[in-house]
Amino acid sequence: MSKNSSGFAVRSLIALAVASAFPLHAALATEAGADAQSAAAEGQDAAAATTAPRSAGGQLETVIVTAQRRAENIKDVPMSIATVKGDKLDVLTSGAADIRFLSGRSPSVSIESDYGRTFPRFYIRGLGNTDFDLNASQPVGLVMDDIVMENAMLKGFPVFDVDQIEVLRGPQGTLFGRNSPAGVIKFDSAKPVFKQEGYLQVGLGNYSAKTVEGMFNMPVSDTVALRVSGTSQHRGNRVDNTNPSGKGTQEFEGYGDQAIRLQALVQPNKDLSALFNYHARDYHGNATLFRANIIKKGTNDLVDGFDYDSYPSDGINHQNLKTKGGSIRLKYNAGDVTFNSITGYEKLDFYSRADVDGGYGAVYAPPYGPGFIPFAVETADVLPNHKQFSQELRAESNYSGPLQWIGGLFFFNEKIQIDSVSFETFDAGNPQRANYAVQFQDTKSYAAFGSLNYTVSDKLKVRGGVRYTNDKKEFAASRVQTDGRTNFNIDNTSHNVSWDLSGTYELNKSTNLFARVATGYRAPSMQGRLDDLTSQPSFAGAEKAVSYEAGIKQDLFEKRARLSASVFQYRMKDKQLTAGNGSVNMNQLINADKVTGQGVELDFQANLSDGFSMTAGYSYNHTEIKDPNLYVKYCGNVLNNPTGASGCTRLDPDGAVAGLSLIDGNPLPRAPKSQFNITLKYSTAIGDGEFYAYTDWAYRSSYNFFLYEAKEYKAKPLTEGGVRAGYKWGNGKYEVAAFGRNITDRQVIVGAIDFDNLTGMLNEPRTWGGTFKVNF
Repeated sequence: MSKNSSGFAVRSLIALAVASAFPLHAALATEAGADAQSAAAEGQDAAAATTAPRSAGGQLETVIVTAQRRAENIKDVPMSIATVKGDKLDVLTSGAADIRFLSGRSPSVSIESDYGRTFPRFYIRGLGNTDFDLNASQPVGLVMDDIVMENAMLKGFPVFDVDQIEVLRGPQGTLFGRNSPAGVIKFDSAKPVFKQEGYLQVGLGNYSAKTVEGMFNMPVSDTVALRVSGTSQHRGNRVDNTNPSGKGTQEFEGYGDQAIRLQALVQPNKDLSALFNYHARDYHGNATLFRANIIKKGTNDLVDGFDYDSYPSDGINHQNLKTKGGSIRLKYNAGDVTFNSITGYEKLDFYSRADVDGGYGAVYAPPYGPGFIPFAVETADVLPNHKQFSQELRAESNYSGPLQWIGGLFFFNEKIQIDSVSFETFDAGNPQRANYAVQFQDTKSYAAFGSLNYTVSDKLKVRGGVRYTNDKKEFAASRVQTDGRTNFNIDNTSHNVSWDLSGTYELNKSTNLFARVATGYRAPSMQGRLDDLTSQPSFAGAEKAVSYEAGIKQDLFEKRARLSASVFQYRMKDKQLTAGNGSVNMNQLINADKVTGQGVELDFQANLSDGFSMTAGYSYNHTEIKDPNLYVKYCGNVLNNPTGASGCTRLDPDGAVAGLSLIDGNPLPRAPKSQFNITLKYSTAIGDGEFYAYTDWAYRSSYNFFLYEAKEYKAKPLTEGGVRAGYKWGNGKYEVAAFGRNITDRQVIVGAIDFDNLTGMLNEPRTWGGTFKVNF
């Protein structure tokens, strides 16, 4: 889909939906009454504003966000921002979907993983990181209950009892800091309240899926409230090992995923509060299935006769992840100034083992298959030691007046140990080899930040902020082998000043215009998955971003509809990229001289009538690598297999030497140009209850898997849809529902491994099931 045709389709759809829902005179009606209602809505309490999807007269709720560390009407925040909550969030998480459910469900957002339900990789406006190493940083920050989740293994925490998800697009280098030049995704759990309430939901689905989710909130006294919530998600195996030797793990893609969150709110008076949070996760299952030779050479099609339910392998495949953490959030209102202290601690233990070659046997150890297997690769990545501590101290003005301010200090410390081991696939029991690699990384970051908001007039408000960051990394990598050992140490200290400047202009009571220029920064990265005694760690220096955006936020049809539209352009200097080694299972960090991006984003929401409501979103992102001297290795199997029996069909110009490919002018990997999503809900009263039906659809265009371009390594466009229908009765106390995800059962290749043999990874198959929920 081209940029022009996609944009025209979206505009036509929105216009048709709105025009069919409202008579012409509604668009021309006076807005005096709506203006009064808007002013009243904007003054209400943030918690109350998010309790109901509609207000009187079918108006949309006022959406309150904390993107600027204050509770504000989303219309007044001068940046491109979207939220997911309520019915839409319930539908998208149907069937115990992991955090990847957000991919494509908000403009410019993509999420993928080479590890399955763990290690999600986030992209906003095309900016992400394909690095699969366990200390990989990402340019998209994930903040959960005000705590930054730095390691990717912390970012896949199950989504349950969540009040709201905020997607902040563009650099967030001032208030959120390092490693957020692409944006921030912010999760806010439902907090304890001073009334007794709860819910219990159970679900069943295909593939023997079983889910239980629940919450109980209880006031202990007038000053203390407790909230406990949790989820237990299980699915049976759905893929069988068809290796004729009967060796290796025999069944795949089942899992068990349990998580819990305990919260205690202590509020002795209206000026002082303390919120304690403990959370933990215990996951076991399989690593992603790397399927050898499933891509038809010269195309990006699946091979003829491909069977999703079979996977011939001679390796062992299993994955375990345990995380636990806690936070203390203190807030004290001292009259004109409010003080905040946010302390967080996270710890995890991870083990993931997989048959990376994607088949069984090898050309030197027949029989082998499916297709050409040049060598056996069976590896495990282990995080036996991980600790993260963060502390933020923040003060903010709390008085009336044209000038408001925020200032604070931030400290972050993370310690990581990573073990990379391999196995002798052809020996009895697949024993671990004596040779292995180990990495240690100690990161300390200090920051000071501040921002000012100034009301110039009744129409114009301006904001500005600045943040100074000092990052220090101590990195050590070793390769231990029976014939020797290598040791490398890399210490690096970097400094950065990030800033932003933005403004909001009230064109009228229903329309705000905004503009923003912002910078962002990602700290230097190191990798040391050493393959042998001669290999060395790789290093990528800090990347810096500057972004420009402008847009409009508008309430329509007496607040029955809402539109947000923005255009943006950014430039990344020294962009950190991850190149596959080409012939071994390793990453190499590199810096591109420059990367540019530009595009548009649209968010639309409407109550079409008493029974119908909808949301829609669209984004177009054009990214380009600009470095005439940047080359990467490609199609490693071409070098390993000179006959080219399973080599890829490269499209880029040759590099200076054989096996190198020039990537200047290529788009960023895993970055679809066009994305479109739409939801439609119908509800009506039946008997003593309410029947509802909800459908959601997301489309994304194709993208490259890697930095270089090849016919085989380009994802096909993908459209996935979901549906949920249910009935609520007993004043909302009871609910029964049926759901389906990927209801058309599209099967496409969404990722690949290029060092071996046209090895691909697939999207999730169709799932369906039912749930029963009781509120009390």
